[in-house]
Amino acid sequence: MARAELVAAVSEAGGLGVLSALTFPNGEALREEIKKVKALTDRPFGVNLTLLPTLSPRPLEEYIEVALSEGVRVFETAGRNPEPYLPLLKSHGALVMHKCPSLRFAKAAERAGCDMVVVNGFEGAGHPGEGDLTSLILIQVASRWLKVPVIAAGGIVDGKGLVAALALGAEAVMMGTRFLMTKEAPVHPKVKQRLLEAKETDTVLVQRSIRSTLRVLRNRASEKVLELEREGASLEQLIPYIKGEKSREVLEKGLIDEGMVVCGQAIGLIDDLPSVKDLMERIMEEAEETLKRLKAFL
Repeated sequence: MARAELVAAVSEAGGLGVLSALTFPNGEALREEIKKVKALTDRPFGVNLTLLPTLSPRPLEEYIEVALSEGVRVFETAGRNPEPYLPLLKSHGALVMHKCPSLRFAKAAERAGCDMVVVNGFEGAGHPGEGDLTSLILIQVASRWLKVPVIAAGGIVDGKGLVAALALGAEAVMMGTRFLMTKEAPVHPKVKQRLLEAKETDTVLVQRSIRSTLRVLRNRASEKVLELEREGASLEQLIPYIKGEKSREVLEKGLIDEGMVVCGQAIGLIDDLPSVKDLMERIMEEAEETLKRLKAFL
């Protein structure tokens, strides 16, 4: 649900907002959203490409070419190895960061020519991989073995998390769940209220049986998927419950139990809905206070 208003707000506040290409049914719809972002900010922003053909209604090259023609020069890739798409991206001078749940995939991304690697810890929202590696370990391992900059994701929502990630070797952080819970996020108020009430123990891992593990909010939809998996359901039997259209409907219409809501364990640390600008300022202030407190110990 990273649309123009949220993406522009993040970039305006000093971060890097990222549009999700596959939110849009085709390249021209993505083009219109990119134009909306550019009308709201003159700062850089990126486009996310999920490299799973089954998720894309159109060839990924269409989205890439549209984004490049609109001047986008930062791309986040996820899913399969991005190597087949790098020649096109690099020929336009684009920077590419690839999201990885393990060191093995991070090394492959570096070898392929990615400029940065995002390491996604087990506690984070979305796909944490099959290795169950927490951010505390994964950030350090990636920083130790990779030469390209490491961006930390998973469990980070505030200034303390930012300082911790930097201390572990990351050069930046990526946040999803925290930005979901802001005024600019295009999410139904009922969903935001449900997430405000959620604790750190209110997420579950679904889709383990098909080796596409996903961390989501515990609700009737995710409980149904877990039940089907325990009964040995096939991918075809799971698709009606796990398809993206169901989740999008939840976020847009507020039907909280009708589909899965992707969120990380850090939802238990979130108790308000600030503007993106206020959130970013608070994170930086808290980071400075945390550094001062740590310096006192040393």
